[in-house]
This record gives sequence, C-alpha cells and structure tokens, in this order.
Amino acid sequence: MRANPDQDARYTQAAAAHGPALQRLAAAVEANPERRRDLLQDMHVALWRSFTAFDGRCSERTWVYRVAHNVAATYVDKERRTHRGAVTLDEIEQLPDAQNIPAEVEAGEALERLHAVIRQLGSPDRQIITLYLEGLDAAAIAEVTGLSPGAIATRISRLKSTLARMFHETANV
Repeated sequence: MRANPDQDARYTQAAAAHGPALQRLAAAVEANPERRRDLLQDMHVALWRSFTAFDGRCSERTWVYRVAHNVAATYVDKERRTHRGAVTLDEIEQLPDAQNIPAEVEAGEALERLHAVIRQLGSPDRQIITLYLEGLDAAAIAEVTGLSPGAIATRISRLKSTLARMFHETANV
C-alpha cells in the first residue's frame, strides 16, 4: 500500500495524541507483554491504513478509538478461537511462585489487577469501560460504539459496580 503525505501526517498526529490510550487499551485486552506489543502494532498499522478513508465526519479521537477497538475486538475473537483458554508452557514458566509474591502496595500492581478484571468482561462491556476510563463521556462512547448515550450511561453505572465487586474479590483471593 502506497502512503500519501496527508495519510502519514494524520497518522503521526493521531499516534502522538492517542498513543498512550492505545497502549492502555492493549493492556486491558492482552496480559502477555509480547502479544500486547503485537496487538499494539496491529492497532497502529490499522490506524495508519484507515486514514486513507478518514473523511472528517467524526472527530479524529472517535476515529482512532473506533479503529483501535475494532482491532482489539477482532484480536479477542481470534484468540478465543485459537487458544480456547489454553496456557502455553512459556506462560506456566512465567507464573510466580506463591511464596515470592510481595504484598500489593504499588499502584502498578493494582492497575494490572484492574486490567485482568476488565479482560474478563465481554467485548462490548470491555470496550465501553475502557473508553470510559480514557475519559470519554457517554455521548462520545455512543458515537464510537453505535449505542445510544442513555444505554451507555446505564451500562457504565452497572459496569462500575461489577468491576468494583470483581476487583475486591481478586484482592481476597
């Protein structure tokens, strides 16, 4: 695919503005650091390609989130079909020994627990809560997902309660 200067400029601007959000989305979808990097790379490639079709009917931010969430949804579906919950030998070797797990005191560990809980949600709910955590309001999330703002607001309220419960349950395990 041959790039045009406008496509490159739009991608560069979007990647600079929304790159951290794409990283957080990838972390919310994939726990394995290597596969997370692959997913993030796929998001960036899809975003770059998508700017050939960007016509400005929505904001750049909405466009970026639509593309990234579509890539993430496709990735999750593919992973479910491929792995069906299987654990690889590499993943087993990376599991920590229960005696060597330090007390959870750092925010990074809490954030990883939150990502783990979010990964347990179904695809639409995972998409809604990650957009909400990125600071988008119900109207903006509705624009990305195609649902109504009222439905989004209701789901966010329910998801916050569900996530709080699940987060506390993982702390007690």
